[in-house]
Amino acid sequence: MKQKRLKLIVTMILVLAGSCNEPKSVVTNIIHPDGSITRKIEIRNSENNLSLSNVQIPYDSTWIIRDSIEIKNGDTTWVRRAEKLFSSAEEINSDYKNDSSYNRGVTRRTAFSRKFRWFHTDFRFAEIIERKFTYGYPVSDFLNHEELTWFYSPETVKGKEISGPDSLKFKALSDSVDKKTDKWLINSLMSGWIDEFARLYNEKGGKGVNIDSLKAREGELVKIVYEIDNTGGNFDSLWNQGYVINRFIGEANAVKYREEADSALNRVMSDLFVDFRNYNVKMVMPGRLTASNGFIDSSQVLMWPVASDYFLTGSYEMWAESKVPNRWAWIVSGLFILFVFTAIALTKKEKG
Repeated sequence: MKQKRLKLIVTMILVLAGSCNEPKSVVTNIIHPDGSITRKIEIRNSENNLSLSNVQIPYDSTWIIRDSIEIKNGDTTWVRRAEKLFSSAEEINSDYKNDSSYNRGVTRRTAFSRKFRWFHTDFRFAEIIERKFTYGYPVSDFLNHEELTWFYSPETVKGKEISGPDSLKFKALSDSVDKKTDKWLINSLMSGWIDEFARLYNEKGGKGVNIDSLKAREGELVKIVYEIDNTGGNFDSLWNQGYVINRFIGEANAVKYREEADSALNRVMSDLFVDFRNYNVKMVMPGRLTASNGFIDSSQVLMWPVASDYFLTGSYEMWAESKVPNRWAWIVSGLFILFVFTAIALTKKEKG
């Protein structure tokens, strides 16, 4: 479900991706030193509807599947747990290529690497969701480091901070992120509209509109959208009336290229606002964890929330790195050093 509603144009472009009763899902990747991955999925739903087309993560009959029912305080929860050992990250990617889950509209993949360093071996694993929106700007252009950390934080972390002793600080941070991400989405939408309109305009062999000038005036288009909101206007209605494009490209051009303008808006809206169901990813690495961009959950396991905002204008990579000592290398090195010192000692003894 969408976590953010864009106040300015919500009536036109934000459609809820499913009902509030969507399943809550967690996928856990347990990485083994040989590159194989044990993948576990836990799906919980308040309704007995755990069909593949309704859940967030792909699995099939080759998985070990266990179903159960949990009743607490009179509420019933249907639970499905599925598990499978994959020989490699490529095998998981094959499942993603044949994805039939609810989130099949996005491109997902995994990546694994292993580097031998003699005394230890370095491991890296990542779950990656590819960028969905062709146009737009990285969210990092609008948020600073602290705001980016909050933007990607799990809702449980945000809730804890907002209700904690520094609640005023984090409420202010949350409000700042909301305002700036609204600006990011609007700028990305308008930038995308200009680029897509330019493409359709050129295909039609249009004349009379300076496309380079439109791109340079992108800020003016964004300002028009904000003016509509500040005056209590309805973007959808005003767009249909031609008000927005009349002001931006002139009345004559707005009439002549109205079809291209509408098609461009429909295209960028369908790409920018993804029909997607959120879930969580967990990861267990071999050896000692050395680096990651994830969060540590209550069970001390690496965790990432997955929401459509995270991969709109840039790929979303959930990664972790770890290190496993090569004990045999230490033993071999120790024996070699012992051999060298012994040889030196014997040589000196013979000379003496």
